[in-house]
Amino acid sequence: METNVLILGSGGREHAFAWKIAQSPKLGNLFIAPGNAGTMRCGKNVALDILDFKAIQNFVLDNSINLVVVGPEEPLVKGIRDYFEAESALQHVRLIGPGSIGAQLEGSKEFAKKFMARHCIPTAAYKSFTQNELNEGLRFLEQMPGPFVLKASGLAAGKGVVIPEQLEEAKRELQEMLSGKFGSAGDTVVIEAFLKGVECSVFVLTDGKDYFLLPEAKDHKRIGEGDTGLNTGGMGAFSPVAFCDTDFMAKVKERIIAPTIQGLQAEGIPYKGFIFFGLINVDGNPFVIEYNCRMGDPETEVVLPRLENDLLDVFEDLFTGRLGEISPQFSHEAAATVVVVSGGYPEAYEKGKIIHGLDKVADGLVFHAGTQQRDGEIVTAGGRVLAFTGKDDSLDRAVSMAYAQIDQICYEGIYYRKDIAR
Repeated sequence: METNVLILGSGGREHAFAWKIAQSPKLGNLFIAPGNAGTMRCGKNVALDILDFKAIQNFVLDNSINLVVVGPEEPLVKGIRDYFEAESALQHVRLIGPGSIGAQLEGSKEFAKKFMARHCIPTAAYKSFTQNELNEGLRFLEQMPGPFVLKASGLAAGKGVVIPEQLEEAKRELQEMLSGKFGSAGDTVVIEAFLKGVECSVFVLTDGKDYFLLPEAKDHKRIGEGDTGLNTGGMGAFSPVAFCDTDFMAKVKERIIAPTIQGLQAEGIPYKGFIFFGLINVDGNPFVIEYNCRMGDPETEVVLPRLENDLLDVFEDLFTGRLGEISPQFSHEAAATVVVVSGGYPEAYEKGKIIHGLDKVADGLVFHAGTQQRDGEIVTAGGRVLAFTGKDDSLDRAVSMAYAQIDQICYEGIYYRKDIAR
């Protein structure tokens, strides 16, 4: 039986999902809502609001959708799975993603930190504060050594973290965050001890009991070369990661992945979807920086090109209880992706700039992140515009392939980092 699929989202992650799912011989029809100028080459874009669950329900029923893949976090945090499970007409539809309670692993950093504490999962020491507790927060900062890690507890599109070096800057940031710098996401601010090490991202697909491990990746979060400047949603990524060797990954599985899934079970939180573990390697030991309740972006643009399993087969195994029986198949090749962004990102930027030269890009993969088709032209429609992915036996050559692709295109205000995976 063919599977009709609806992917929710419009970024590079969703284009990568569409590209991967389109390779499956089990695919029937593929729809992406709302999609972008790249996803329309894999399936059909549909103009749906990803937070309008009733409209999504109508589309799913009208188009005999069997499987819904939720790309971004907001519909999950706002309860799209809960909505589907409450509607009798949708009981037969399979949805990739947790319910609203499970999604609090990402939706509330305070929830996640308390969860990790309850289940002895290694993470940085912390304390959280609200506006009414500002003075206590300022005193807490005075007792800490720098640098200082301040995180908006709620969803802030990957930009709600600041790491001031100096105490006075940290105090100013805390006041600004609790005064609305990140909107309601900053109503609670988590202050963490600074962990010194190297970060990486590990991903699993879980049915709440077993899990399927995907290739690991490392992303570059800051706008400037040398990891300087403001945090962004991600300026590039690569996979595999050299230090994620057998010994390190054994610790990740034993100390982090297993107790996380066991903790969800112990607390009666059903979970059918992806868990992203943002980790830091501190002297060979993994600590959790953050959870996400979905795949990362731009990491998905290097993870899925390295995954050799049929993704629809893996999703099928998730819902039939066979997830623990299948072996992940990874390509031995390395993948690297470089993100090109709009001038001014991650702050104010202009949209609607015509992208020239995409027809000249022959090698590698181009995943659209913030693009639209308008009057026969492809134009910029977001801060992160395109993710250029190279894949080769050598990571250096994979990176060079990505940059060679970028050399073929241009648009007004184009910017990208020159040191991805270097």
